[in-house]
Amino acid sequence: MTTAAPPRSRDIAYRGFRFPAGGDTGDTVGLRGETRGLVLAGPAGGAVRPGPDGDDRRYEWGSWTAPPVPVGFPVGEVVPSWTADAPDGCWVEVELRGWHDGAPATGWYVLGRWTAGDTSTRRTSVPGQRDDAARVATDTLVVTGATVTGWQLRVTLLRPAGSGHTPVLRSAGAVATARADAEPGGAEPGGAESSGAVAGGARGAARGVVLAVPRYSQRVHGAYPRWGGGGDSWCSPTCTSMVLAYWGAAPPPDRYAWVDPPGPRPVVVHAARHCFDHAYAGAGNWPFNTAYAGLHGVEAFVTRLRSLTEAEAFIAAGIPLVVSAAFTAGEVPGLDYDTQGHLIVLVGFTPEGDPVLNDPYAPDDEAVRKTVRRDRFEAVWQRGSGGMAYVIRPPGVPLPPAPAQPNW
Repeated sequence: MTTAAPPRSRDIAYRGFRFPAGGDTGDTVGLRGETRGLVLAGPAGGAVRPGPDGDDRRYEWGSWTAPPVPVGFPVGEVVPSWTADAPDGCWVEVELRGWHDGAPATGWYVLGRWTAGDTSTRRTSVPGQRDDAARVATDTLVVTGATVTGWQLRVTLLRPAGSGHTPVLRSAGAVATARADAEPGGAEPGGAESSGAVAGGARGAARGVVLAVPRYSQRVHGAYPRWGGGGDSWCSPTCTSMVLAYWGAAPPPDRYAWVDPPGPRPVVVHAARHCFDHAYAGAGNWPFNTAYAGLHGVEAFVTRLRSLTEAEAFIAAGIPLVVSAAFTAGEVPGLDYDTQGHLIVLVGFTPEGDPVLNDPYAPDDEAVRKTVRRDRFEAVWQRGSGGMAYVIRPPGVPLPPAPAQPNW
């Protein structure tokens, strides 16, 4: 093992909202809180508007708007995530805008039109959103010309006019990261190595801990190319499926009985179909994967971590992470292929602190488990996605203590 250099400070801040909840949780129009979450109450009204597949339909709608969330640093990117349900032609539209100095700094941008199924409507990101202030890169709001030091989220629940069904919003949040050229401000010197809660209990606590996450290969699936080309591109839903199985939260067999031929692991085909982004033409949309996980009784969100030291806190708490990295063949010994973005499950650490992975890009399930050098893997994870991670866990499993500048 080669010892990693201490990570530089990085400004990252996550804020999430759960429903129903008291306190300053924003404004609702046409919604009411139930034990299961926010649902359509009135609704607020009816409107003809484009459905996720582009055709005009008449919908009833209601919306929740978060209070502005200041983060205290110049923002470069914001990634939202949510858990919800949207059955039988219902869907959820998620929008973001930037804030600065107590006022909106950008207009609203659509970060997803999401539905649980795909028979009546299609979940999709919205390409082509770009102006002088910001642009949308599939699942990420990228700030370009505006000064942004906070964000605001709006979620609209829609159902076909006259429908007896309603979408349900259970949680919503977003992670903001600083501009690449910004001087670290809110993060403590030394990043995660110096953040009180994490450094006090997590450093070394996960050494020698390997969680019993089952091993699934994405490459054994080739019969369903209509969802992003088939298994060769299904790293994200395969990883999500592994973590759901680890928690005993995988969908039951009757949910994927339609998979024909069933192949070696039909539950992965189910996940690929229900994470698929019809505009992106792939199953790798980050919040679509955590939203899919949230349909199975778990809490799930997208965030970014500053280092593997922060990741150790999750492993020590028994929580595997789905992480995204980009690398060339041989850059990380043991990962001998090129990728511009690949999802892998971090399942533990060796006693020496090297990460243990479930890499779905393996020829079969047995070959999925890999151990790689800590410094090499941390570098490509931070460079490739800014330390992106899916956090998926049952409600009864507590998160580890967050650092002083909370990114979970």
